[in-house]
Amino acid sequence: MASKDEYVFSRDFLDDTRINLMHHLWTRFFGYTIHPKIPIESANLKVADIGTGTGMWLLDVAEKLPKETQLDGFDISFDAAPPSEILPTNVKFRHWNVRDPVPEDLVGVYDIVHIRFFGYVLRNDEIPGVAAKLFSLLKPGGYLQWGEADMQSLRFENAKPDGKTQYLTELYDLLKVDDRLKPTWVRNLPEILSSSGFVDVEMQDVDPQPHLAYIFHEASLIMHNQFARRTKSEHLAREVKRLLPLVVDEVKQGAWGTSLRCTAIGRKP
Repeated sequence: MASKDEYVFSRDFLDDTRINLMHHLWTRFFGYTIHPKIPIESANLKVADIGTGTGMWLLDVAEKLPKETQLDGFDISFDAAPPSEILPTNVKFRHWNVRDPVPEDLVGVYDIVHIRFFGYVLRNDEIPGVAAKLFSLLKPGGYLQWGEADMQSLRFENAKPDGKTQYLTELYDLLKVDDRLKPTWVRNLPEILSSSGFVDVEMQDVDPQPHLAYIFHEASLIMHNQFARRTKSEHLAREVKRLLPLVVDEVKQGAWGTSLRCTAIGRKP
């Protein structure tokens, strides 16, 4: 999310399908859409989803909360989202770039703010400022829920004892040249949230079961294909296109990449 749309991936039907599949797998990993410690009993809840993308998290939440709940999705583009005419009546989308100041009419409005998968969007030094903006969106007593993959715990596995992960390793090493693709802040998210004023901060780590991690990884291969199309580096585009068929073959032979998945929550006093 940047003023000159620097989103790493495209917003076509393949990437939209990837996002939706990853949402459902993510909720399988954790067993919830909204963290069980976040209260949802209040009447007329107001919920914000930052970087809503396809709107899948909001649409999932809409089925679990009363119809009176206000569900607002924010992004810089809604090319990935369903047409507004077919959304549930309490789901609304609004343009907002998380790098921009918080609009005055949104300060202190929400009971719950959700954000996820910004590791490939924000650079490491942008996270504290974004955390402060999310804090300002919340009412006193409101909760933030933030989900990310911890790429520092990335490892490669193979179902077969003699299976290879050579090309997978090469591909991920290649992509480290873009610091959005190697976020180092996820492990520090509790400290970042505490420094931004949140209390009752905690983070849950999940190491997905191998069969689910494999499916998640296979879906993620679409990301690399999209990155090759979007990058301005001819060298990167050429190398990703060279490696990707080799990686796909390794995956078909039982290889996958996985990492810890993390969900942090914090309350505004």
